[in-house]
Amino acid sequence: MKFSTQEEYGLRCLLQIAKQEPNRGLTIPEISELEGLTIPNVAKIMRIMRLGGLVDSERGQLGGYRLARPSDKITLRQVIAVLGGKLFETDFCDSHSGAIEICTNSIDCSIRSVWRTVQKIVDEVLGKITLKDLLSSEREVDAIVTGKLESDSGLFQLKVIQ
Repeated sequence: MKFSTQEEYGLRCLLQIAKQEPNRGLTIPEISELEGLTIPNVAKIMRIMRLGGLVDSERGQLGGYRLARPSDKITLRQVIAVLGGKLFETDFCDSHSGAIEICTNSIDCSIRSVWRTVQKIVDEVLGKITLKDLLSSEREVDAIVTGKLESDSGLFQLKVIQ
């Protein structure tokens, strides 16, 4: 399983916007320069995020893109959902049935059970981490994320490798 470049670049763009003063937006060329991405790629990503409700845009000399909500109210789960979707969608089996119309394992599938569980865990982890959490240094983010996961009901045991 991999996260797409669109999800990675979109998150990087959101973090650039989140670093700005609350009333200052960033233009597509500014984001492009800050992240080393092409203007067309940033424009495409920003459109997706605007339609997904993650950012607002304003035209004009003082315009640009701003977060649609405070950075502590936007989770990574929401960002990934807007930019690419889940790792495992419930209709996955319908479109990957093999050479026949219906998967031979559609009634009793042990693999589907694993993917559903993995998706649930990924959703829970990404739902606990906000953009605000990611505005610190890597070491600080390690501590924040580890603290959030360890404070859970014991479902996640994460050790940070230094």
